[in-house]
Amino acid sequence: MKKNVKKVVLAYSGGLDTSIILKWLQDEYNAEVITFTADLGQGEEVEPARQKALNMGIKPENIFILDIKEEFVRDFVFPMFRANAIYEGEYLLGTSIARPLIAKKQIEIAEKMGADAVSHGATGKGNDQVRFELGYLGLNPDITVIAPWREWDLNSREKLLAYAKEHGIEISQKHIDENGNPKISPYSMDANLLHISYEGLHLEDPNAEPEDSMWLWTNSPEEAPDESEYITISYKNGDPVAINGEQMSPATLLKTLNDYGNKHGIGRIDIVENRYVGMKARGCYETPGGTIMLKAHRAIESITVDREAAHLKDEIMPKYASLIYNGMWFSPEREALQALIDNTQKHVEGDVRLKLYKGNVIVVGRTSPTTLFSEAHSTFEADDVYNQKDAEGFIKLNALRFIIEGKARNN
Repeated sequence: MKKNVKKVVLAYSGGLDTSIILKWLQDEYNAEVITFTADLGQGEEVEPARQKALNMGIKPENIFILDIKEEFVRDFVFPMFRANAIYEGEYLLGTSIARPLIAKKQIEIAEKMGADAVSHGATGKGNDQVRFELGYLGLNPDITVIAPWREWDLNSREKLLAYAKEHGIEISQKHIDENGNPKISPYSMDANLLHISYEGLHLEDPNAEPEDSMWLWTNSPEEAPDESEYITISYKNGDPVAINGEQMSPATLLKTLNDYGNKHGIGRIDIVENRYVGMKARGCYETPGGTIMLKAHRAIESITVDREAAHLKDEIMPKYASLIYNGMWFSPEREALQALIDNTQKHVEGDVRLKLYKGNVIVVGRTSPTTLFSEAHSTFEADDVYNQKDAEGFIKLNALRFIIEGKARNN
């Protein structure tokens, strides 16, 4: 049963699906619609969404287009990379980490505008519906959530296009062929400053190799330059702050690393992942700057973080990554883990030198004013600080339980 709502904040891209949702909300709920379009560095112009919303009868004061790239990288991407978070061994969580910020902004706009509902365009089969809605309810437990894909019967591209045509909704040429018939896009894609993802159709066969034309950001390793390139990333409190000595804002720094990664064919993956809703799904991702950042961060941690603290981080990382993948960014357990992770980053500072070459990120040097690497202790040459005889007692004490058990079993 439909709830009675007066105002609804819609996550609005200006594309076909969300344009249809906008009209559907007006008709089905008789609600005043407020649109929110986020610039997360997806590489497409977001300003055209304003005119599209105006054309749909949205009041100018109800149209929000926000550049949130800096907040995205500073408050979401960087904290995640302090944890070295990877889901199921490969996925750098590019889509997952953007959803809580979009949800946060929708709730902020709802509170500002007195809206009693929020809406999104995620389908009932994927993870994003969970991520959006856990975000909404974690921030405002009284908000009403409208998920059109779980309510309407517009369950095919043909039905969506017919609805758009019937209601005079502008249809981009990319959705129709020369005869005005529905044209199926080869991939479902999502992009932001951290990554771009590809799912659907050709990729639904996990044994079908991705077409070369699919990849939009990165050079293929075969086409990447034949010369390697060296860069240096500087860190402070676990976050990258400069490239080759030039201080940069978080979003600028990630954009710059993306440019290096794209040039050298870095950051492509092809995986089958376990969705939170229960099914396996095949996806391809390009995460050029993030792939470089992960390698560099682990390198600077290797000389600045205590052994047991580093191992503890590695033990909790899969749990932390799953929390983000499953939409639990605003949960108390994620915040508790973040506090632990951030505590380990207080002395993570210094420079990491990397060589980029044909899809590879190779660490070639690391230095830090807070290094725990002691050449005096580690050298294979003569030293005055380490008594090798001490190792005998250390080994015997660690072996004591084996010795006791061995003698007991042999009797």
